[in-house]
Amino acid sequence: MSKILKVLLIEDDTIEVMKLNRAISSLKLKHLIIEANNGEEALEFLEKKETLPDIILLDLNMPKINGLEFLAILKKDDTLKYIPTIILTTSNNQKDLLECYKIGVAGYVLKPLRYEDYVFKIEKLFMYWSMNEVIKL
Repeated sequence: MSKILKVLLIEDDTIEVMKLNRAISSLKLKHLIIEANNGEEALEFLEKKETLPDIILLDLNMPKINGLEFLAILKKDDTLKYIPTIILTTSNNQKDLLECYKIGVAGYVLKPLRYEDYVFKIEKLFMYWSMNEVIKL
């Protein structure tokens, strides 16, 4: 049986947030999605360390603190560095991919153009992480 995850979604595009929530709803998943509009907002939430997420879904292209900068900050924190962070992006730039894995990302998922393909990827992503053992901090 798969567990219900607490997921921190860091995404500045309202349409992308709606798309993820729609996909989760259509898949009848019960995961708790916590939304942050940018890296600064996400760091403020995480610094409280009250309710930490099981996984983080992170967009790369955001204002204020971009995904790579956020990831670098996260990995320097002795507690937060253990939260699996999955990049969810439209960037198929190999330089971005390599840099994310160098910093310590847990996965890199390209957002497909077709909604049906997006739902398929989201389903598999959540299926994997809900079966995987995550560290409870």
